[in-house]
Amino acid sequence: MPHRRFWTALAAALPAMAPFPRAAATHAPPATPASQPESTPAASGVAWLPDIVYGQGGGVDLQLNLARPDSSGDARHPCIVIIHGGGWRAGHRRAHDDLARELAKRGYVAATVSYRFCPEHVFPAQVEDVKCAVRYLRAHADEHHLDPQRIGAIGFSAGAHLSMMLGAVDLEAGLEGEGGWAEESSKVQAVVSFFGPTDFVIEYPPQSVNLVRDFLGGTIEDQAGVYRQASPVNHVDAGDAPMLLFQGTIDPLVLWPQATRMGEALTQAGVSGRVELLIGKGHGWTGAELLRTLEGAVTFFDEHLKAEPNPTP
Repeated sequence: MPHRRFWTALAAALPAMAPFPRAAATHAPPATPASQPESTPAASGVAWLPDIVYGQGGGVDLQLNLARPDSSGDARHPCIVIIHGGGWRAGHRRAHDDLARELAKRGYVAATVSYRFCPEHVFPAQVEDVKCAVRYLRAHADEHHLDPQRIGAIGFSAGAHLSMMLGAVDLEAGLEGEGGWAEESSKVQAVVSFFGPTDFVIEYPPQSVNLVRDFLGGTIEDQAGVYRQASPVNHVDAGDAPMLLFQGTIDPLVLWPQATRMGEALTQAGVSGRVELLIGKGHGWTGAELLRTLEGAVTFFDEHLKAEPNPTP
């Protein structure tokens, strides 16, 4: 059972399940700890393309690492964008290199992406960057053997918030940025969120206040409109991407009503999806539950990206 062995190893080491960092960080890649190895050649059957510049934001080159099935020929594969967490201020795309490779083994093109960090770059910089990554992938669909009508996004914590924005925010919201590939759509066709915030206007814990303030460039009293615009729930409407949300009930940083609030918004808009509350789990989990939820994420993508063609974005 090679897939089970992989998920078990990943569940033991996945850095995305750590809490938000409390110290600020720059956009420059951090020193690589043991849990974030330097990019290495992919396993047999997987083509590995690291450090692709997908656009520019604020004078910063934005990069992604990409894995795809190696023997694809002319075949087009669905694509999954992977977005790391870190309080919108830290983390690195390398944290999910192994996840990208495993998804490639399962027939996906997978791209783990970097984005600009706060407080140097406040909202909407992070949203603009991940949207640019999706546009780049569509613009280079032939080169990377991907199906531009079948793109999903998975994220963890802050990355989950950005994934939900990719599934809900329309062009008219004015959050596309100027990173490049403006002729392409930035919306995805399926989303999986691991403990991501959905609504910055409703209650969230005191320990998250400073994180959100730095991300959004001020307090809710001073920036109420920005807080609403940055909330994925306020962008949901009919035709948006199906979403699967995993959320712990004792999360000290993202309270569980954040997930059910998105469930309510999806229901009202007639968008399919599921919210799963993990009783007694916090801001992340390990072991058997991580194994199960990662496998559930892949199954969700299989159902929505492999079953039938989606409408042209």
